[in-house]
Amino acid sequence: MGKPDHLRKRFAPLKAKTLKNALAHRIAEEFPRIGGRRIQLLCAEMILEVFERYLRPKELLSHGQVLWMAVSVDHPPRRHQRIAETPLVPVVLDLSTDEDIDQRLQRQSRSERLLQKAIRLCKQAYQQKALLSNSDLAELLNLSDSRVAQMLAEYERQTGEIIPRRATIHDVGSGVTHKRIICYKHYVEGKPADQVARETRHSLEAVDRYLAQYDRVRQCRLQGLSPQRTAFLLDCTLRLVQEYLQIDEEIGQ
Repeated sequence: MGKPDHLRKRFAPLKAKTLKNALAHRIAEEFPRIGGRRIQLLCAEMILEVFERYLRPKELLSHGQVLWMAVSVDHPPRRHQRIAETPLVPVVLDLSTDEDIDQRLQRQSRSERLLQKAIRLCKQAYQQKALLSNSDLAELLNLSDSRVAQMLAEYERQTGEIIPRRATIHDVGSGVTHKRIICYKHYVEGKPADQVARETRHSLEAVDRYLAQYDRVRQCRLQGLSPQRTAFLLDCTLRLVQEYLQIDEEIGQ
């Protein structure tokens, strides 16, 4: 029988003084039926993973940048789904840049500066696999969400470019701009659905869904059905029917 290692006996337990073990112990106390030690440690690891995603060392952020939680681009909303139940992605955004200061020094209008900043923030979040909402932008830019929606919708209407945010990619909100651009590119410019999907940053399935719904609403209109009757037959909201009717009037097929 070997000689007892008293040094190891005294100091090895220090290695167990970890946040992971502390979390596992608390889980075992609060939820005694959750499982054995292995399950408790696994739960602690999952908590730490989320914790690490939400925090970034200040060394990773530069002056003018902010850390913001945005909705994952890969998780469109489900019916009655709350933000608390939605996967979030931590994104680093350039809230203030040298270009912003230059625009101010060049006396560009406040509206133009806010528009360019909103577009930049949306694109930066999208590059990090996340989407900002109009409410996110309103908080970041100290504006009302209605002002943000109006500002970006007008830009999209004038340029034909869809700015990636929840209102356009996840179809959250009352705007019709992205639907109009998708229908215009397909029916007026004659572009195939896969090209439209690439140009508008939408999935092919989403583009096909918009185009199919537009076709159904238009056929109902050509048959003389009222918007209310159309909504009933297509099992959708009256507002959605009115959006597609507005698109049909604008693109003038």
